[in-house]
Amino acid sequence: MKVVLALAALCSTASAFVAPINGAVTTPSKTVVKAFETELGVQPPLGFWDPLGLLSDASTERFERLRYVELKHGRVAMLAVLGQVTTKAGIHLPGTIDYAGTKFTDIPTGISALDKVPAAGLAQIVAFIGFLELFVMKDSANGA
Repeated sequence: MKVVLALAALCSTASAFVAPINGAVTTPSKTVVKAFETELGVQPPLGFWDPLGLLSDASTERFERLRYVELKHGRVAMLAVLGQVTTKAGIHLPGTIDYAGTKFTDIPTGISALDKVPAAGLAQIVAFIGFLELFVMKDSANGA
């Protein structure tokens, strides 16, 4: 099965090196938006890169909102990686996580932790994230 998948992957990538049929020349499609070419982060060789066209007819407020959300999600992802690395290194909170006596050291890392954390604990985590999202982590510069 692995050999078949590997051969299929190789065959599909080999078609990139085949010349166009009938000498037809194809031009790659580009998303070109000149409205945000002067923004911070626009650098050669890509320039303003919007492959999905999300900002093709967007306002400056929409651009700033999406930029803020991207930064926020990047920071949350960095914290998640840091939490994963910390618990993999064996650093855990002291004490127990519930009244049944389950210790924090008994909780595994990653997705397998969802089975070990009590339902009330998961509800608290979701409520805390919702609180942060609605009341704390606001884009105060743009009023979002």
